Amino acid sequence: MASVSGDHTATLPRKRMGSGVLFTDAAGRVLLVEPTYKDYWEVPGGGVEADESPYDAAVRESKEELGLLVTPGRLLVVDWVPPRTGRTEGVMFIYAGGVLSADRERSIVLPAEELRSWAWCTEAEADDRLSELLARRVQAAVHALGQDTTCYLENGTLVA
Repeated sequence: MASVSGDHTATLPRKRMGSGVLFTDAAGRVLLVEPTYKDYWEVPGGGVEADESPYDAAVRESKEELGLLVTPGRLLVVDWVPPRTGRTEGVMFIYAGGVLSADRERSIVLPAEELRSWAWCTEAEADDRLSELLARRVQAAVHALGQDTTCYLENGTLVA
């Protein structure tokens, strides 16, 4: 059934979206950030705003959270997450951020009101610092990066 405006798509459910960037160092560790408002770490990134593409959100969030102007590479992961208490269902994206040089690393500036710190993390360190869901997503992103592929996940579990 069409809506009053005649645009059927206006009646479809809306999904929350998030977008992040996977940065690595020369040793293959991943860059994680420690939010001031959560008890677990995250990949640099955040919510996709209205009328903003997930890619543009990744660029914006890298600038806001790290002070880095980046051109993300290819899409590594798409993860559909089901609704849970206090959160609607969502679609999360992770893009390749490349290997950060020592010069780029030294130029990282965190917004103190949002992020406490950042760190290079091995897979085991990332698993300890991230939520279980995000740890699965980051593992898939690292795998996708190494295999030159893109992974589709549902709730952090590989589907295709």
